[in-house]
Amino acid sequence: MEYRKMNDLGVSPSLLGFGCMRFPTLENGQINEEEAEKMLDLAIRKGVTYIDTAYPYHEGNSEPFVGKVLKKYDRDKFFLATKLPIWQLKKPEDADEIFESQLKRLQVDRIDFYLLHALDKEKWETVKAFNILDILEKKRSEGKIRFIGFSFHDNYEVFEEIATYRAWDFCQIQYNFMDRNIQAGDKGVSLCEKLGIPLVIMEPIKGGALSRLPQDVVENLNKRAPHASLASWALRFVAAHEGVKVILSGMSSMEHVEDNLNTFNNYVPFEEEDFRLIDEVVSAVRARQKNGCTGCEYCMPCPFGVNIPGNFRMWNKISMYGIDQKEAIKMMEQLNEQERADQCRKCGKCEAMCPQHLSIREDLSKIVQEYWK
Repeated sequence: MEYRKMNDLGVSPSLLGFGCMRFPTLENGQINEEEAEKMLDLAIRKGVTYIDTAYPYHEGNSEPFVGKVLKKYDRDKFFLATKLPIWQLKKPEDADEIFESQLKRLQVDRIDFYLLHALDKEKWETVKAFNILDILEKKRSEGKIRFIGFSFHDNYEVFEEIATYRAWDFCQIQYNFMDRNIQAGDKGVSLCEKLGIPLVIMEPIKGGALSRLPQDVVENLNKRAPHASLASWALRFVAAHEGVKVILSGMSSMEHVEDNLNTFNNYVPFEEEDFRLIDEVVSAVRARQKNGCTGCEYCMPCPFGVNIPGNFRMWNKISMYGIDQKEAIKMMEQLNEQERADQCRKCGKCEAMCPQHLSIREDLSKIVQEYWK
């Protein structure tokens, strides 16, 4: 197993972290505990030491399940990460109550890596208003928390404000080879390296999308490494960044666990040619976009309720990542009926406002023909 040293913290967690938000489930939606336990056991046996869960994962059932499984292991042999759900705080005291409940749910006396969960500008204001960091520092002084960090979902400007606010022990961001300019992105990775903040990466395979790319797009990757999975390419790309210390994978099957273990137990660093090939893949995937919608929302609100950027975002994603028709329809159905493309009345107001000069009415009609007829 590949390990990365977090110099200022004095610990070296496994580069592969087990993300506990996508365990296999039964028909009733509950965690398939028998299979999930086997997956965790194999990962730990093969060297994974970083286990990441959170208060709301699996409708609140992830923490208790993870705690039950980890109870059979030496507490000093793994690093446990979980998160404080800032959106549930109505008063400062709620943070203390939730944290103490997490210790009980996880059946431990300390959390190694404790994160402020999914920070954005609004949640960050709550953190400051409630003096949450003072509460967590008190927990640290009591030996209940080792390292304090945050996970993040907003734009770079907000990320920079939070990252430079204090000397964070670590932080967790979304990053993969397709989303280098989204949220914290490349600039966030560089800032953390400059500040010496160890990075934990989530969504390195973009929710699995980068493991299912169209064959014509990845032909050269397959030629260079015929036996390497697409997931391994995505993981190794992220690992090539020096500041990255842990890469989380939300594994939902034994196959995922075995493939990821193979990647990090037989780790092959990226070379210049690998970066070039990934750049080719990115260009080829982006070339498959249906239109050039940037999500600026100048076209909104639609007088008839159509979520124009939402329709185009899904339409582009379906094409770019080669998503099959059945799965594509499921994605489109995430929009409520009023938001769907078939509600367009072709008034043209949106096109008058679009800075990209897109043929919005024509493209919405194409979506209707593909998914709603």
